[in-house]
Amino acid sequence: MTIFNVLSMVSGIAFLLFGMHIMNEGLTKASGGKLEAILERLTANKIYAVLLGAGVTAIIQSSAATTVMVVGFVNSGIMKLSQAVGIIMGANIGTTITAWVLSLTGIEGDNFWIQMLKPESFSPILALIGIILLMFSKKDKHHNLGNILLGFAVLMFGMSTMQDAVAPLADMPQFTSLLATFNNPILGVIAGTLLTAIIQSSSASVGILQALCVTGMIDYRMAIPIIMGQNIGTCITALLSAVGANKNAKRAALIHFYFNLIGSTVFLLIFYVANLIFRFSFLDTPANAFGIALVHSIYNIFATLILLPFSGMLEKLSYLTIRETDNELDTWLKSDLQLLDVRFLDTPPIATAQCKNVAIKMADMSRDALFQAMELLNDFDETKAAAVSQMEAMVDQYEDELGGYLVKLSSKNLTEKDSHTISMLLHCIGDFERISDHAVNISESAREMFQKKQKFSKKAEEEISIFSGLIREIVDTSVLVFETEDVELAKEVEPMEEVVDGLNDEIKKRHIKRLRKGKCTIELGFALSDITTNFERVADHCSNIAISLIQIPDDVYGSHDYVEHLEKGEDSQYHEALVKYTEKYMLP
Repeated sequence: MTIFNVLSMVSGIAFLLFGMHIMNEGLTKASGGKLEAILERLTANKIYAVLLGAGVTAIIQSSAATTVMVVGFVNSGIMKLSQAVGIIMGANIGTTITAWVLSLTGIEGDNFWIQMLKPESFSPILALIGIILLMFSKKDKHHNLGNILLGFAVLMFGMSTMQDAVAPLADMPQFTSLLATFNNPILGVIAGTLLTAIIQSSSASVGILQALCVTGMIDYRMAIPIIMGQNIGTCITALLSAVGANKNAKRAALIHFYFNLIGSTVFLLIFYVANLIFRFSFLDTPANAFGIALVHSIYNIFATLILLPFSGMLEKLSYLTIRETDNELDTWLKSDLQLLDVRFLDTPPIATAQCKNVAIKMADMSRDALFQAMELLNDFDETKAAAVSQMEAMVDQYEDELGGYLVKLSSKNLTEKDSHTISMLLHCIGDFERISDHAVNISESAREMFQKKQKFSKKAEEEISIFSGLIREIVDTSVLVFETEDVELAKEVEPMEEVVDGLNDEIKKRHIKRLRKGKCTIELGFALSDITTNFERVADHCSNIAISLIQIPDDVYGSHDYVEHLEKGEDSQYHEALVKYTEKYMLP
């Protein structure tokens, strides 16, 4: 192998990386920000999260980019850590698409159509189309498509160049001796990890491994541990992106690392134990590009299937690694309350805007406390219960500081708009504080049931699940109404509150029927009543928030009159919404 072969190999790697970068950039721009928007609206469903992570990564061709995006969402509070786990797992599956594309270089055959499937046949055509789009079109979408096609062509050219450059290695005894060391699985894992950590792309490092297969010196005994290491090494990008981020963002990056580390370890242990029993004959056969892609996909699907049921354990492991300090949330609180600077009081519009920003943070924390408390009903965790109490204490501090500041601000010379905003804030912050109090009550009920080893019947669990869904929607809607001051959306809250009252009564009636039939106990009935009563009172506070927003612009303050007006049937929108939510949250 000459110096020119080495230069060709280096240029091949450079073209491979550059092609991936250009293609990734084109795909990301072509998505027009829609992928990020989809991720932001992610639900807590783990299966959907995995599919979404796989789909987004398959489109943008970079698991590192997806994971870095997720770390950013967690850092900004858009996404919860529990939601990030599934996306990270799915990203590992989606990234295997690149290896399958690169495996096209191994296609053989004399048939015309088979020949056309070879990259050296169709890549020049794609490159030509890409150049034409870039040079002769002024439309952004055509430029994005041009970048995608050109990036793909450069990617495949780099792969082909690498294969040609490394072919002479087959005749070098030094190369054979080097590869012999990789028969040790641990060294193979280390080599794959280091290579991927250096170039920060598992797709590229897998491509390099596929290119080396043309020497005929790489067998599956060597390739499999290297592939495991490549999946571990790809975590370096997310870990680097988390530097300087908040603790939850660091935990998201660690979950990516733990997923691949644990997944690779379990996969290799099972594989080698099975090999001792069945003696896999294919291990000593030369690997090819198709086989590398297949192993890469099998591992990532295996790791996801095995670890998805234990995603909560990965989350807890990240918390054990980066522990919650007692003053972490207090630091955020102090930072937020610094916005309420007394010097702003001389400029009421700025002070009012700052108050609204702080109140939104308070509302979000109140909602987070409630939703975390509701999760404890299904899976009690003392650490999370303590976090609920801490958030409630912080919401109390928000109310005290914000209330005092608003009173001072209300004595200033205000515009009509600012005056309405201050009145709305003064009315609403008390309701958000009470919602956090109910979160603590629900947390206490969950703790008591956990300590007494009590469990609701399947029917009761199903009813609470439906009730919880309605509470989540009414709270989410109320917080959004508060943040956006959307009067039309605010009119959706009261119908939901009415449905909450009906559900509360119906669930209690059903419990009494089960009690009479001996299917439930009085003690569980107390717990159920406590939970549903807290749900109902949370809904009352949501109603207060929405009604305040509707009435304050008209200088009207009377929730009783507003509700009485609705119940008289004088508002068709109210009754339509009432029917909609009654049907949506109907008990089976």
